[in-house]
Amino acid sequence: MDIGQVIWFFFILMALQPVVKLRLLEASRQRLIAHIERQRRSRVILLVHRQETMSLVGFPIMRYIDINDAEDVMRACEMTDPEVPLDIVLHTPGGLVLAALQIARAVRSHKGKVTVFVPHYAMSGGTLIALGADEIVMSPHAVLGPVDPQLGQYPAASLLKVVAKKPIAEIDDQTLILADVAEKALAQLRASVKEILARSQPPEKAEELAGLLTAGTWTHDYPITCGEAQVIGLKVRSDIPREFLELMGLYPQPMRRQPSVEYLPIPRRAERTNPSDPKD
Repeated sequence: MDIGQVIWFFFILMALQPVVKLRLLEASRQRLIAHIERQRRSRVILLVHRQETMSLVGFPIMRYIDINDAEDVMRACEMTDPEVPLDIVLHTPGGLVLAALQIARAVRSHKGKVTVFVPHYAMSGGTLIALGADEIVMSPHAVLGPVDPQLGQYPAASLLKVVAKKPIAEIDDQTLILADVAEKALAQLRASVKEILARSQPPEKAEELAGLLTAGTWTHDYPITCGEAQVIGLKVRSDIPREFLELMGLYPQPMRRQPSVEYLPIPRRAERTNPSDPKD
């Protein structure tokens, strides 16, 4: 083998390395998912959105809940016997209301127990899906978010406040149209959230929570912690099994040129001194 062949062989190996690494990562995920399903006797469904980076030009692409996600989750639910529990892992900034509602209704209508696991965050549409479960299991520092509708860059609740506080003569036609749509969006989403919550909440509590979460009580990106979720009445606990945290570790964020967070990836235990050791 001459030097030219060695160089070509080297470049072929370099080109294949990302593909091989991806296949190994996918195999590790499949093994861990299968292990969790055997252990919990359930169907595990993951909805994970990371920020992807184009390898050639380097600009980020934000991923969110879309119709393809809804189709895949609904297909997984249909392939699961009604009596088999569902374990849904959510890691998402939210997305299309239509897609999130389709998933939430599929989750709500499943006969077996449905548990949603939130290792880090499930905002907006992710929270909407979580509300359809029997219970939500979060890590201690994970967060949910409000589900108030947004019209483009404007919160629906804020558009209604503008119309309520200003004379009609001082409001332009576009704002009035947006306010009309906002009023409909709020009413529709409130009714949908109440319907979804009926699986885990009595009617009065479901109506109260639907109003609280959709009415613009907080900003749309407000982080609702596990403790706060419990205070408002959601069925949430914080003892997430370690396997689900390990599973999230197999969905790494695409590497940037310079990592923002760095640490030794090994458990760090407290050092215990021996009482018999001599002291200075």
